[in-house]
Amino acid sequence: MKRILISAVVLCVCALSLSPRFVAAAETPQPNLLFIFLDDFGWRDAGFMGSDFYETPHLDALAAAGMVFTDAYANAANCAPSRACLLSGQYTPRHEIYNVGTTARGKAAHRRLEHIPGTDTLRPDITTWAACLQQAGYRTATMGKWHLSDDPLPYGFDINIGGTHSGGPPRGYLPPHGNVPGLADVPEGEYLTDTLSHRAADFVATHKDQPWALYLTHFAVHTPLNAKQELVAKYEAKTPGRLHQHVAMATMVQAVDDGVGEIVAALDATGQRDNTVIVFFSDNGGYGPATDMDPLKGYKGTYYEGGIREPFFVVWPGVVKPGSRCSVPVIGVDLFPTFCEITGAATPAQPLDGLSLVPLLKGDAAAAETLSERPLFWHFPAYLQSYGGNDNKEQRDPLFRSRPCSVIRQGRWKLHEYFEDGGLELYDLEADIGEASNLAETLPEKTAELHARLKAWRAALSAPVPTTPNPRFDPEAEAKAILTARKNPSS
Repeated sequence: MKRILISAVVLCVCALSLSPRFVAAAETPQPNLLFIFLDDFGWRDAGFMGSDFYETPHLDALAAAGMVFTDAYANAANCAPSRACLLSGQYTPRHEIYNVGTTARGKAAHRRLEHIPGTDTLRPDITTWAACLQQAGYRTATMGKWHLSDDPLPYGFDINIGGTHSGGPPRGYLPPHGNVPGLADVPEGEYLTDTLSHRAADFVATHKDQPWALYLTHFAVHTPLNAKQELVAKYEAKTPGRLHQHVAMATMVQAVDDGVGEIVAALDATGQRDNTVIVFFSDNGGYGPATDMDPLKGYKGTYYEGGIREPFFVVWPGVVKPGSRCSVPVIGVDLFPTFCEITGAATPAQPLDGLSLVPLLKGDAAAAETLSERPLFWHFPAYLQSYGGNDNKEQRDPLFRSRPCSVIRQGRWKLHEYFEDGGLELYDLEADIGEASNLAETLPEKTAELHARLKAWRAALSAPVPTTPNPRFDPEAEAKAILTARKNPSS
C-alpha cells in the first residue's frame, strides 16, 4: 500500500491513453454540481484511501467512477481558514481568516510571539463561487456547516439549512438543534448527518428541472464524537484495524456514507446522474485522538501532510475517465475556477489564487506536466494548541499543533518555515512522505531556493509575519511543560 501511495509518478493517470468517448466528450451545458465537503475527515478515513476499519462503500463506488487525486490539499490545517480559502478562491493573506476565531490559542507563557489575529468573518465584498453560479442561473444551496459569518445567504446561496457562524454541530448530533435555520423541525432522535442527507436528497429530487449546485458541508466527523447508536454494536463486534479502531468515529463515517448512497439514489431516480458532477473533499486532516493518517505525519492543526492532505475525487460522467488517478498536487483554491469552468459561470474580477482542474479532469498530459511543478502555499501566523501530547507523531513540540509558520510545496519538495526561531524544514515527499528526514542542512541550495520563493510570495500578498515578542512568554515554563508532556505522552 505504501509503495502505491508514494509512487514517484508525478503525472496524472489522466495522461494515460483515453478512449475517444472521453477525449472528445461533449459536456452537457450547465451540469448540476454536488459538492460533498466533510469536516475533519482524514486522508486515510475512506475505504478507497485505505481505511481498514471504517466502511464507505458508496464513496468507494463514486471514487471508482471518477478521478481520485492522491496529492490534494486543504488550504489550512483547521476549519475556518480552510473554508474561507475554498469559498473565496484566495489564499489566507487575502481574506485574513487565519484561525478559528481571532484570540490567541494555547497558554500565553508558551507563546513566544504575539499572533496575527486576522478576522473571523468572510468580507462581504469577496465574491464566492456560489455567487458566480447563482448569477449563471443555478439554484444554490448550502446544507450543514458554514462557519464564515452569521448567515451564508448573502454569499450566493438561495437555501441555507444548518449554516451559522458556529464551527460545530448545533447542540451535538441529536435534536433539538435550537434556533438554527432549517433544523427546527427535525424528528426526535434523528441523527444530524441523516437529517442533512435527507434534505439533500429532497433538494436533488425537487430541482430536477433546473441547474443546481448543492454545497453539502457535513458537520461530520467533527467533535463531539457522538456515535450513531444504531451502528455501535456492529463496530464493537468488528475486528479493529491496524490503522483505525475508533468505534464512534466508524459510526459517524458510515452515517456520511449511507447518506451519500441516499443522495445518489435520488439522482438515479430522477434521471440526473449523468448530468451531475460530484466532488468529494475535506477541510483539513483527521482528528488526532480518534484517527490516523499513516504514513503521513501529523493530523488536524499541523502543517505536516497529515494536517492538510485530503481525500479528493471528481466524478464527471462522459468527461472524467472512471478509475483514473492523479498525483499532481492540487489545493482548495483550485475549486473556484474549476467550478466556474465546469458550469460556464463567469469568474469575478477579484484575484483568484487557484487554477482550474478541468484540463486534468479531461486528461490533458501537458497540463499535468505544467501543474506538477506549480508552487502551493500555506500561511498561518498564529498558534494552535496541542491535543495534549497523545499522538506520537507530534511535530516540533507537544505544546502546539502548529506555531506561526509558512509552507511551500513545489513538485516533490516541501519547505516549512517557523517564525519563532527561523527554523526551516525541507522534505522530499517522493522519498519521505512521512516527513521524517529534514534535509534543510543537507540540501542548502534547494532550501534557499524554496525559501526565497516563499518569501517572495508573502511579499506579493502582503502576508503579515508575527515579529513582536510576547511579553508573557516564560521560557522556563515552556521548557518545563515540554518536559512534562514528553514524560507523560498520554496525559
